[in-house]
Amino acid sequence: MILIRELENILPVERILVGELLADHCSFRTGGPASYYLQVENTGELTDVLRCLAAAECPYFIIGRGSNLLVGDRGYRGAVISLTGRFLEINAAGNLIEAGAGATLAALAKTALDAGLKGLEFASGIPGSLGGALVMNAGAYGGEMKQVVESVTLLDPSDMSVRIIPGDGMSFGYRTSRLKTSGEIALFAGIRLLPGDREEIGALMKDLAERRREKQPLNYPSAGSTFKRPEGYFAGKLIEEAGLKGFRVGDAQVSEKHCGFVINRGRATSGEILQLIEEVQRRVYEHSGVMLEREVICLGRFD
Repeated sequence: MILIRELENILPVERILVGELLADHCSFRTGGPASYYLQVENTGELTDVLRCLAAAECPYFIIGRGSNLLVGDRGYRGAVISLTGRFLEINAAGNLIEAGAGATLAALAKTALDAGLKGLEFASGIPGSLGGALVMNAGAYGGEMKQVVESVTLLDPSDMSVRIIPGDGMSFGYRTSRLKTSGEIALFAGIRLLPGDREEIGALMKDLAERRREKQPLNYPSAGSTFKRPEGYFAGKLIEEAGLKGFRVGDAQVSEKHCGFVINRGRATSGEILQLIEEVQRRVYEHSGVMLEREVICLGRFD
């Protein structure tokens, strides 16, 4: 109760949710409650909240769209922080788009289209936030964030310092960046694009959307590609060759449409999804000698 009172000195009561079900904030549509679900609207609120949580020794997790996240059925003992308000803003000027970490990639791509800027078409169908995309160096169809990020504004929770670093300082790699290990939090980013023809940009976005609909099980809750692509292989092909197409644990299933996706057929638990993921890893390794690395982030308690 002391922590709640301290948080109420920083945020309005309506932006402090206790016992919020994280299934409502994750694309798998599974997961238990967070002790606290906090909606912060600007850098000042975020730093004040982080100081408050540190003083209470309360762990925290910054959530985006929850599109690459599997939360345990018993929830998360800590605070989940959602970046809203100022962090949702997107502004285009010339060839540069500046956006907050809470903005969706779809909204960024739409802004680029409206401004006649090319280079972000690959992101138009990725259902995540800019912050999550920076953490994971999100990519698709030959494009990735590394190619377009000019600068990132970072908050270091260890001393609450804020600084702007160039894109080449982000240590972007395949589905990784410095944010995976540094503890820093992305607040804003500058996206540098190129002038293009709006009709051509729109046509490419439409083509990519159609390809996604044809090849991916978008009618079921999932976290997109469940596994990273092993060097020299394709995860989906390895899974299919191991005889796991359509493999199920409860209502969790390896998609029959794209074996690289684990889907929730409607009533799967997070525990079933994790059990399926681990069984797929085991059987693929037995069959091919390749250990698949999970791309999905696990959070909270599964037992």
